[in-house]
Amino acid sequence: MQSPLDRRSGLHAAIIMDGNGRWARARGLPRGAGHRAGVKAIQQVAEAAPALGIGTLTLYAFSSDNWRRPAEEVGGLMRLLRAYLRGETERLARSGTRLTVIGRRNRLPAGIPEAIARAEAATEAGDRLNLRIAVDYSSRDAILAAAARLGPEGLSRDAMSEALCGPGDVDLLIRTGGEKRLSDFLLWEAAYAELHFTERMWPDFGAADLAAAVADFSARDRRFGGLNPPLLTAAA
Repeated sequence: MQSPLDRRSGLHAAIIMDGNGRWARARGLPRGAGHRAGVKAIQQVAEAAPALGIGTLTLYAFSSDNWRRPAEEVGGLMRLLRAYLRGETERLARSGTRLTVIGRRNRLPAGIPEAIARAEAATEAGDRLNLRIAVDYSSRDAILAAAARLGPEGLSRDAMSEALCGPGDVDLLIRTGGEKRLSDFLLWEAAYAELHFTERMWPDFGAADLAAAVADFSARDRRFGGLNPPLLTAAA
């Protein structure tokens, strides 16, 4: 069954959820406590997104480079992913949220790819929000894989966008935690995204912060390399 959200509906917002470890350290807590608090922030932001006009929300949960972190931390993150899929799927389905996971699955611990597939199937009909979670994700790897599938004869902007299996270009890309870089996240899709950086650590990022980012986005002048009609008239 194809979800209505496979067709473009509402804004596509993407978030690099940064700052869990620093949030925990500032409170004298282990890094895992920050990651657990970050899951609660996901719940709050996903609930608030549709009312703000967001139809697709893509969250950067675990990059392909994050495998370099200590085994204990990676194991904790994988356990959190298991728990999220187990505990949230039914609620997401009831709320009309479609859950999809992007990124590689063949390196995830045993049982997680199957849990992802079950969650995706259970929420497939969701038409209120497309919640996309990037796990073992690298935008560079995704672009290379898409280009290899297309071959030199099939390469075009439209074909590449379709091959990347996305819901369309990112409109608004948010990064929490004070850093100002894209970190290999949705590089193709975010070519014309409006960027919003905040010092707020991800566990503290809530509905009001998302609303502020959307308001900032709405006030921006998006020209996509061209000129607005008044400027064109004046230049003529």
